[in-house]
Formats: sequence, structure tokens, C-alpha cells
Amino acid sequence: MFASSQRRSRDERGSVTIQMVFLMPALFLLMFLGLQGALYYHAKQVALAAAQEGAREAGSETGTRQSGVATANTFLNHAGGSDVMTSTSVSGSRTTTTATITVTGKSLSVIPGWHVTVTQSASVPVERLTEPSREFTNSEGSSGGN
Repeated sequence: MFASSQRRSRDERGSVTIQMVFLMPALFLLMFLGLQGALYYHAKQVALAAAQEGAREAGSETGTRQSGVATANTFLNHAGGSDVMTSTSVSGSRTTTTATITVTGKSLSVIPGWHVTVTQSASVPVERLTEPSREFTNSEGSSGGN
């Protein structure tokens, strides 16, 4: 019995090393994919927040397309700049009814050669003053009074 257990342990010598050779790369790949997913999600949220800030500015009563783009760029710089996204560009448009800002950039990558493009856009209605109507309607009916 002693000889058979000694023979069995000799047959399994080095098996842990072989298991680690196969498992460690898979574990590292899983870890890097998780980290890459988190970096992509963070860049996407920062781009969306910058687009929303820029759209709010562009859609304000005194806002312009240029002020919305400048606000979005300022937000990107304050939110981390090139530590969050690289190759960023901000574009926008403003019509009489809608202001739209679009932020595009590349998410940081921990996987060599893989650069994910992030594009987020936000639109808001343009604030404007309108003439009050001269008509008065009583929502409680025509009887009025208490």
C-alpha cells in the first residue's frame, strides 16, 4: 500500500505547474476584460455627461452652439481629460427648437491594439420667451367665485 501511494504522488508531480500554465492566462484575460469594460463604461458616462452639460448651455435662452461646444470641452477637461478619453471631438447644432451636442472619443485601453470609440449625444429644447395669450380661461368652469 505504501508503494502504490508513493507511485501515485510521483505520477502527479508537476501537475500544479501545468494547471497554472493554463489557468493563469485565462484568469488574466478575464481580469483585463473586466477592467476594459469598466474603462469603457466610465468613458461612455463622462461623454454623456459632457454632452448633456453642453446641450443645456446651448439650449439656454442666451446660449449658442459655440458656447455649448465650449462647455462640453470644459467638462471633459475637468472630468479627467486624456486620463478618461483620448482623441475627443465635440460638435453641436442649434435650431430654433432644439440644441444638440455630440461628444466622440476613444476609451482608454488596457488591451494593446484595441481602441473603442465612444459617441454620446444629448438634445434639449431651446428656451424661448413667448407672448402670453390675452385670453383668460377659468379651469373651474364659467360660474367662478367661491
